[in-house]
Formats: sequence, structure tokens, C-alpha cells
Amino acid sequence: MKLAVVGASGMVGSRVVAEAVRRGHDVTAVFRGQVPTTPGVRAVRGDATDVDLMGDLLSGMDGAVAATRPRPGQESTVGTTTTALLDAALASRTRMIVVGGAAPLRSPGGTGLVLDDNRYVPTHIRPIAAASVRQFEVCRQHPADWVYLSPPALLEPGERTGTYRRGQDVLLTDASGASWISAEDLAVAVLDELEEPGADRHFTVGR
Repeated sequence: MKLAVVGASGMVGSRVVAEAVRRGHDVTAVFRGQVPTTPGVRAVRGDATDVDLMGDLLSGMDGAVAATRPRPGQESTVGTTTTALLDAALASRTRMIVVGGAAPLRSPGGTGLVLDDNRYVPTHIRPIAAASVRQFEVCRQHPADWVYLSPPALLEPGERTGTYRRGQDVLLTDASGASWISAEDLAVAVLDELEEPGADRHFTVGR
């Protein structure tokens, strides 16, 4: 498959690129800043809000991954960035997986959102959590072919096991109540979804 990864320098994006290369896909990695030399990857510099540029980059792709994340203090830009990427996906007729946040999920055992559950969203991360809810709403209102992937509450670098659990719109937790996955296994889930699309437009994964 020909795949584009926007936000390729981040924790998620870099691992999605690595997983795609591991599986033998033709990868174009889009970087906001300095473009590194990455074996087996076409690396380009691009602004995610440049609809014309993104549309050109996505043209002819079999799928794309939006793994962008705003810098601290710039959470308000999420809506604009996501809209621009989805506009480009629509123009190029490219299916896009948006890797967002856990906040739009429903809390386990309740009816409210994870955003409002302080077990998973302490005060200091509420701004980025609220931004992911806004991001999901932008997706829901957009006519592009998108899928929104909500990671569990804790996402961090770790081991690639190649296994994970998949859910729909409720946060996945283990027996102790923990909600976690490694960025490496999240990338496995992203590539699995690209290769064999599921039925859900919003899904989550966890260990």
C-alpha cells in the first residue's frame, strides 16, 4: 500500500512509519520541522494546514494517518488542523485514520465522557483532552472518509508485542482499572486498520 503519515516526528507518527516500513508499505512521512533521513521512507516537509499541499501529497495514496498533536498552549489549533487534513483527504479521495485522544470515549461503568472523569484526566492534561473532544466533533461533521482512533488513557513508548484488545466508544481498562498501551502496539492497530478496515468509524484499543 501507498501510505502517508502526517506528524511523522511525534511519538505515534514515528512508530506508525516504522510499523508501515516493517510491513513493506510505500511510506511518505510528512514532517512539520526538520526532515530527517529515514531509510525506506519518502520524507517531506509540510504544514498540515496547507490543504493544497496536503491534497497533492495524499493524491494516489491508499490511506493516510493524521498523527499531529498541538504544542502546549496551542490546543485551540486542533480544529483548524483537523479540518484542513480532512479537506485534503476529501479532495484526494483518501481514507484517513485520525489518531486522537481518549477523552471522547465514554468512561467504563458510566455514561459520561472520559474528559470529565478525573481518574483518567487530571486537571493538568484537561486542555489537550478537551482538544481531542473538539477534534472528534470536527471529524463527525466532515464528509471525508475518516476513522477516529482513541488510544487508552495512558499512551507511552514501550514494547511492541503485536497484540491488543479492540473496543468501540468505551475506554478499555484491565482488571485493576488501568487503561494503557504502548505507542508501538498502537501503531500495530493503526496498520491493521489500514490493511483490513473495521466497521467502526470510532474505535479504541488497549492492552
